[in-house]
Amino acid sequence: MNSLEPSISTDVPASDVMLQMISGFWVSRAIHAAAKLGIADYLKEQPKTVEELAAITDTHVPSLYRLLRALASVGIFAEDDYHRFGLTPLAATLQTDVPGSMRFFAISELGQAHYLGWDNLLHSIKTGEIAFDHIAGMSVWDHYLKNSEAGKLFNCAMTSLTAFVLEAIICSYDFSAFNTVVDVGGGQGSLVTSILKTYPTVKGIVFDIPTVIEEAKSCLQAQGFADRCTVVSGNFFESVTAGGDAYLLKHIIHDWDEEKAIAILKNCHQAMSQHGTLLLFETIIPPGNASSFSKLFDLNMLVMTGDANAQRRNIKCYCFMLASNLPKLFQPRHQLALLRR
Repeated sequence: MNSLEPSISTDVPASDVMLQMISGFWVSRAIHAAAKLGIADYLKEQPKTVEELAAITDTHVPSLYRLLRALASVGIFAEDDYHRFGLTPLAATLQTDVPGSMRFFAISELGQAHYLGWDNLLHSIKTGEIAFDHIAGMSVWDHYLKNSEAGKLFNCAMTSLTAFVLEAIICSYDFSAFNTVVDVGGGQGSLVTSILKTYPTVKGIVFDIPTVIEEAKSCLQAQGFADRCTVVSGNFFESVTAGGDAYLLKHIIHDWDEEKAIAILKNCHQAMSQHGTLLLFETIIPPGNASSFSKLFDLNMLVMTGDANAQRRNIKCYCFMLASNLPKLFQPRHQLALLRR
């Protein structure tokens, strides 16, 4: 086989594989609909008939059946001999309050904002410009500010995504030497709370924009960390709150072009004490043709947040920006790397 060709199974005709890939769009939209309706939550205790689910979700019985039948054909939900639908391992990830929940990620990433961006992918390919900005007339961040419900869903989605790498972060780095860790762009505070759970002597600060901080405050209070973690609102392009001896940036820098990314790093450096530590957690794109979530994630960044040159931001580029030594790749499944300054 030509080394430039990705490895695919020779047991299935290529046209069949391509057909499956093309129809993946249908699957994604079906997942989005089921996630928005909360179907998986209603099946938590036991299977239900489509009539029962339709009554709960205020949907059309025959159409809901067609949705669930289609999803069951790809392993999401399962219909039994009594025509009841139940959970499968894949369907269980669409429940709201379970470890590894993907419900809010499905709602946000497959929702209207991303749909608009991806529908204009060709604009980004031809011009290098942000597809979402072109069609919406504003950045996705301004969109979330103006549409509070979409913003909340996005923050919940990012919290869900963070859960995938929290264990790897906690197990791979010793935070015990720090008095106060500042999570810059920390969202709802899931990374900080995981650190505080593991290291009882450490205190935390969540730094983010005002609308997000209110959500973080509620989450910290609900988890019993309000006495050990404070919230500070601000704009990391202008300044970052002082008071920490460790500053964390997880999946932040990749969202911005070189100028803005360096501005964030400089502001963190200015806020740090003389012997402070800056920790950068980013997804690294591996070379070659191997399948990797990071390569599709990068395309999503092109469509939604921009920087036509972001594909060049590999390990060496991050190291240059941070003036750091080579990072530790500690989450191979998601190509997540830690860089320390």
